[in-house]
Amino acid sequence: MKKAFVFPGQGAQKVGMVKDLYDAYPVVKQLFEEADDALGFSLTKLCFEGPDEELMKTYNTQPAILTASTACCRVLAQEGLTPDIAAGHSLGEYSALVAAGALTFADAVRTVRLRGQFMQEAVPLGEGGMAAILGLAEDKIKDICAQISAQGGTVQAVNFNCPGQIVIAGSTKAVEEAAAAMKEAGAKRAILLHVSAPFHSTLMEPAAKRLAEVLDDITISDAKIPVVANVNGQIETSAADIKANLVKQAASPVLWIDCTKTMQAFGAETFVEVGPGKTLCGFNRKIDRKIHSENVEDIPSLQKTLEFFQEVR
Repeated sequence: MKKAFVFPGQGAQKVGMVKDLYDAYPVVKQLFEEADDALGFSLTKLCFEGPDEELMKTYNTQPAILTASTACCRVLAQEGLTPDIAAGHSLGEYSALVAAGALTFADAVRTVRLRGQFMQEAVPLGEGGMAAILGLAEDKIKDICAQISAQGGTVQAVNFNCPGQIVIAGSTKAVEEAAAAMKEAGAKRAILLHVSAPFHSTLMEPAAKRLAEVLDDITISDAKIPVVANVNGQIETSAADIKANLVKQAASPVLWIDCTKTMQAFGAETFVEVGPGKTLCGFNRKIDRKIHSENVEDIPSLQKTLEFFQEVR
């Protein structure tokens, strides 16, 4: 049975995440020490003690989730479970690339810290927003975004998460206008999200340019297993493609539905969400009910996942 490891992005963070794994597995303690050394401050303390408002800042959230997800992945490896293919949602793509050996953990954690900073600085606070649109056809969402943008605003579909859920992003006023128009057009819900920037929209292009300079200064290797890229939903393994796609990803939509279908076409039957939360498990159930999903974020979920794979061997 082929296994896909999928890694969560922003929104999965919570104070205390993976603390029981930290207490139980020396490999997790070593990883957090590596993160603290790489960043020059105690990410460990922030993750386990908060405060929540500091953890929620994107330049803290991104290295925190990457570290928590990589910790879960290393525990799974120690228990004998490794992926055949991997992908991550937005920030989670960096976790997938660490799992695939394309990025070192230290380089990745420093890079995503800067990635968060660059994204925050690309658009002043309050001038960009995002909204989740539920129950409206993709074509209709794109049409409304195009209409609002033609009137001088900036708004686009940026996260194609699962059937019936697409996230839009752009300038605050344009996002609000588009959300209202989509509700009138028949969307079941149009939920304005509490985020600090319009992630994955074209407004993030300044962040992408700055990120490219950072990626120029680190070593990116060919992936040891296939990794599916957010920007095109296709398998990538070459270092050159990985680098190019990471730059594009900052200001391009996340094609999660395509990513999931590519992993299925590869032969993945079981998807393990590696890191805090069960968001991707939920997306995948809506993409295809035949997908079997597990998640690993703490001792109980780890034990459940290990038991599942023992039964199917």
